[in-house]
Amino acid sequence: MKKQNKKKIINDPVHGFISIQSELIFDLIEHPWLQRLRRIRQLGMTYLVYPGANHNRFQHVLGAMHLITEAIKILKTKGIKITNEEAEATQIAILLHDLGHGPFSHTLEKFFVQDLNHEEISLLFMSELNKQFDGKLTMAIQVFQNEYHKKFLHQLVSSQLDMDRIDYLCRDSFFTGVSEGVIGSDRIIKMLNVVEDQIVIEAKGIYSVEKFLIARRLMYWQVYLHKTVISIDQSLHQLLRRARYLLSTGYELQMSPILKFFLQNDIRNCDDLLADSQFRHSTVLELFARLDDQHIYYSISEWTFEQDRIMNFLANTLYNRKLFRIQIFPDYSFFNQDKIEQIKHSIRDVMGFDADEITYIFTSDIVSNKAYDSSKDNNINILMPDNSIIDIAKASDISNVSVLSNTVRKYFICYPKVFSIIP
Repeated sequence: MKKQNKKKIINDPVHGFISIQSELIFDLIEHPWLQRLRRIRQLGMTYLVYPGANHNRFQHVLGAMHLITEAIKILKTKGIKITNEEAEATQIAILLHDLGHGPFSHTLEKFFVQDLNHEEISLLFMSELNKQFDGKLTMAIQVFQNEYHKKFLHQLVSSQLDMDRIDYLCRDSFFTGVSEGVIGSDRIIKMLNVVEDQIVIEAKGIYSVEKFLIARRLMYWQVYLHKTVISIDQSLHQLLRRARYLLSTGYELQMSPILKFFLQNDIRNCDDLLADSQFRHSTVLELFARLDDQHIYYSISEWTFEQDRIMNFLANTLYNRKLFRIQIFPDYSFFNQDKIEQIKHSIRDVMGFDADEITYIFTSDIVSNKAYDSSKDNNINILMPDNSIIDIAKASDISNVSVLSNTVRKYFICYPKVFSIIP
C-alpha cells in the first residue's frame, strides 16, 4: 500500500501558505476532535453584525500554529536553543489549545460545563489524545500547562503577547473588515527574543507592540463587545436558559439530542466530563466533542414554531434577526432600579409577559475591557539598547499604553424593540 503523504501546504487567506511538515501534527489535524473546530464559529453570532465574520476555530488554530512556527524560526536565528522536539511540542500545544470551546466559542463559555473554562476542557482533550497517540503529546501538554523547563515556550502559546492573540486580531480584523484591528504581526515576531527564559521584544519593535495593544482595545469595543453583539449574546443565553427550565419541568422540546443531553444534565467538573454519559456508550467528554454550532442552529430553527411564547419569541428574534435594543451607560448612576422597574412595567403592558417571563426578555449586566494587565507576571517586556528590561507601560512614550492598563466598565440594559424607553 502506498504511504500517504502527510506533508501538506494549506493556503490561508490571512497568512498565506501554512506548511505542515510533521506527520504527528498532520494526524492530529485529521482527528475528528480537531475537525470539529471547523463547525465552531470564531466569533459566535457576530456575523449578524459583520456579515463576513463566518470564520471558524479551525482556521484560527492553524494560523496560530503557523505564527508559532515563524516565531521559533526567528528565535533560532538569534541563538536561542530550541530542539525539533520542543518546536513540534509547542506547535501542538497551540494547535490544540481551543479544543475545549463549545458552540459559538466565547459566547457560551461555561454554559454547558459550569465550572470549567475552555482551556481546562482543552487540557482534558489533550490528555485523552495523549493516550490515543501513545504518549507523544506529553511535552506539548507540559508546554501548555507551563510545566516545561523552558518557560518562554509557554509564553509563545499563552501570554499577553502570544501567537494566539496575534492571530485572532489579524483574522478577526480581516473577516469583519474592521481595519482598526490591523497589526504588524510580522514585525512583532521578528523583534522577539529571549532573556533569562522570558520572551522580550527588542526596542525597535516597541511601536508595533503599542499598536497591538491599542488595536486589541479597539477590537473589543468595535467587535467583541459591540453593543449589537452583546444584544445577540443575551438573547441566545436567555433562549437556552428557557429551554433548560422547560426541560426540567418535563416539557417536550424539539431539538438536537446531544444539545438536550447537555441542557438536562448538570455538568460542572472534570469528573463529570469523563464520566459515562449513558448516551450511546460515550463519555460526556466524547459527547461534548460532538456538540457544535449546528446543534444550536437546528434547535433555534425548530423553536421558531414552539408553543411556549418565550421560546417562540426569542427563537424568532435570532432566526429572523429581529434583535433587541440595547442601551449602554458609562456608569452605574444611569442604571438605577427605578428605571429598570419602569422598563419592566412597560414590557408587561405592551407584551403581556408576567414577572417571571420578564427575566428572559429584559436583561441588565456589566461588560468590561482591560487591554493590558501590567500587574501580571507575564508582562510585555521590552529589551532596551542598554540590555535593561522594561515593562511596555513604562517603556512607551505615549500615555495611551499606561491608560490601557485601566479596566473600563460599561453597564447595559437589553429589551425588545416594541416600545420606547426613557432616554
